[in-house]
Amino acid sequence: MFVKPFREISKSDAEIAGGKGASLGEMTRAGIPVPPGFVVLANAFERFFAETDLDVEIESILHKVDHRKIHTVESASAKIKTLILEAKMPHDIATEIRKNFQALKAKYVAVRSSATAEDSSTAAWAGQLESYLNTTEKNLLRNVQRCWASLFTPRAIFYRFEKKLHKQNISVAVVVQKMVQSEVSGIAFTVHPVTKDSDQMVIEAGYGLGEAIVGGMITPDTYVVLKKKKSPVIFDKNISHQAKMIARSTSGAKEIEVPRSKREKQKLADKEILQLAKLCLTIEKHYRYPQDIEWAYKGKKIYIVQSRPITTL
Repeated sequence: MFVKPFREISKSDAEIAGGKGASLGEMTRAGIPVPPGFVVLANAFERFFAETDLDVEIESILHKVDHRKIHTVESASAKIKTLILEAKMPHDIATEIRKNFQALKAKYVAVRSSATAEDSSTAAWAGQLESYLNTTEKNLLRNVQRCWASLFTPRAIFYRFEKKLHKQNISVAVVVQKMVQSEVSGIAFTVHPVTKDSDQMVIEAGYGLGEAIVGGMITPDTYVVLKKKKSPVIFDKNISHQAKMIARSTSGAKEIEVPRSKREKQKLADKEILQLAKLCLTIEKHYRYPQDIEWAYKGKKIYIVQSRPITTL
């Protein structure tokens, strides 16, 4: 078995589903509103490597890297990525991925890397690996291979050496999740990320897909919420002007203009801020640890697309 739906995965499955996959499975089972999806397990990546004999070749390329000399990192990355993208995916793995995609009945999915050494409280692979939004059935297998290859971007190779993980067997699972074409999206920290105040939560919100905030393209709205015992209370709001957003396009995602009438407006209504805050508190309570949560809002519904421990506390 190379693929498992979220509902069959829990937080104890990080070794096979990666940090991201294990978290999405855990939240799905806990009744959190997570868009449906499945995980291409780490054993698919390992089998692909073994069957194509890439593991030996890659090992020898990495062996020549001196991470203090950036040109050796970049050269190794380029060679490895080419090898992975030109190799043929084993037929049984490809068939299983396609079958699970069709069961989702989704035209578009997000395909995200989920490293098995990911997002422990001491190491965060977040931002090192790739994600491919608005993937269709036509480019699904290609994007899964691109996620496998992203374990060897220059940044990820450097991170591996810097964190002394290069001797460890790092594998990568791939999350395939139904896309939410969000009207508003953002990040929530269940503990104030700057002051470290555990009685406050910070929510960031912007129009369109969340990549605009993650990639630093926009300055989001910031809402500070007091985590009162009975129900949360909005303590402070900072509304930002937003002229551009990221939306779906045939090639994945594109930058578009925000209508002038909406640019100065608050992105989430107060009622929605409080609804999201309650949901984030439920997740924090479930994990018993402060969380860094990615969320999306569409058609009066909030979806949680990722949750990981806050690694900076």
